[in-house]
Amino acid sequence: MNLFKRPESVLVIIYTPHGEVLQMRRRNPQDFWQSVTGSLQPNETTRQAALREVREETGFIADHGLTDNGMVNRYPIIKGWTKRFAPGTKENVEHVFSWQLPAIDAVRLNPDEHLEYRWLPRDEAVKLASSATDRDAILKLVPEKSDG
Repeated sequence: MNLFKRPESVLVIIYTPHGEVLQMRRRNPQDFWQSVTGSLQPNETTRQAALREVREETGFIADHGLTDNGMVNRYPIIKGWTKRFAPGTKENVEHVFSWQLPAIDAVRLNPDEHLEYRWLPRDEAVKLASSATDRDAILKLVPEKSDG
């Protein structure tokens, strides 16, 4: 069994046709808000990881409509989290997915990972999101709410 996390992850933006975006507050660090995220397990594809993380973090089953957006981000691993990775690992590769729900729905949080969640209008979600890649993905993937 590998003791270290794989430096490859998924980011899943969950939103509604009305432009509401799901953001969840992590247990640690407590002021870190994010969309669904998680590292790939050994021999797991990015799609398998995205489906698993959505299920684990929200209770949703995203079998239909989960979209691989072809966006890949590379960023330095936060210093406090480097011990989770093999020595010398400095960068993570993140694959971006999106999933549109028909409407806001209740989330079943994993209490080991998150403390609370909010459905927010797109621009408010961008302001709350703690990571630059999350903010960028929300702006690129979630349409602005129309008045119609």
